[in-house]
Amino acid sequence: MSYPTFYDSAKVGTLFVPNVESATTAGSEVHLPVDENNQYDAALLLIDAQVDFIHENGTLSVPGAVDDTRRTIEWLFDHVGDISAIYASLDSHLPNQIFSPSWWLDSEGNHPTPFTVITHAQVQTGEWNAPYHPEWSLEYTERLEENAKKQLMIWPYHTLIGTVGHNITPALYEAVVYHSAARQIIPHFITKGTVPTVEHYSIFEPEVKPSMLGDDALNSALLDELKLYDKIYVAGQAKSHCVLESVTSMMRYFDGQPDIIGKIHVLTDTMSSVANPEIDFDKLANDTFSQFAEHGLQLTTTSEM
Repeated sequence: MSYPTFYDSAKVGTLFVPNVESATTAGSEVHLPVDENNQYDAALLLIDAQVDFIHENGTLSVPGAVDDTRRTIEWLFDHVGDISAIYASLDSHLPNQIFSPSWWLDSEGNHPTPFTVITHAQVQTGEWNAPYHPEWSLEYTERLEENAKKQLMIWPYHTLIGTVGHNITPALYEAVVYHSAARQIIPHFITKGTVPTVEHYSIFEPEVKPSMLGDDALNSALLDELKLYDKIYVAGQAKSHCVLESVTSMMRYFDGQPDIIGKIHVLTDTMSSVANPEIDFDKLANDTFSQFAEHGLQLTTTSEM
């Protein structure tokens, strides 16, 4: 398969300055006609394809993400004429958030290490204490376990705003620019995760919805925009968390609308799960996706389009 000359598959997963000029020039030379009738043919929902998740030295590196990204890039090159729009989310964090080590202290004043699970019971007994928003932190762990059926996981500092790890990985960024020039459209970038008091895996909504967020707790405008497309392709990282929860939000929002759910195509070979020796996140994700497939979600790969 022939790809644009600026693309080097060996550079996927490495840091470099994206060659925006070359990607724009190459995309412009594709000469795709602007057709108002096909502006809603298909959308690519690109979830958190950022350096910290994809690169091997990223702070929350997902095993397999480099190869996932290479497949995503080459699939986009192959189908530049079929994808009408790209919606790319950016997990965007601050140094001090409820899932960060800095938020919590044990009885001896030590911060938790990454991948520590903090339960509501542990917060109740004082095994873990939150110097910041202590009442909300107690309520949050309770609501998280009740509503989301999970416990609070402490993550490594990742995708911090202003750091290299927050960026879309360079090779993929070039592909997005190429697509934008070829289709003569502007890509959509979606920021999520900046509220310190909640986790925000799904690009559409936080794990727990505090009253302070009000109507902004659910991005229904984005969901309603996506449903206009004939097909919605989903790719990105990590399968077990941000991809899974984003698709879960879509399944919940479009419940009872099988015609819309049937439009959603999860590209299973463009995503991998967070590795954890104690929790099989990949099995949990696969089981949930299989359940969704029974209700019309399309599970496919980049070679099947």
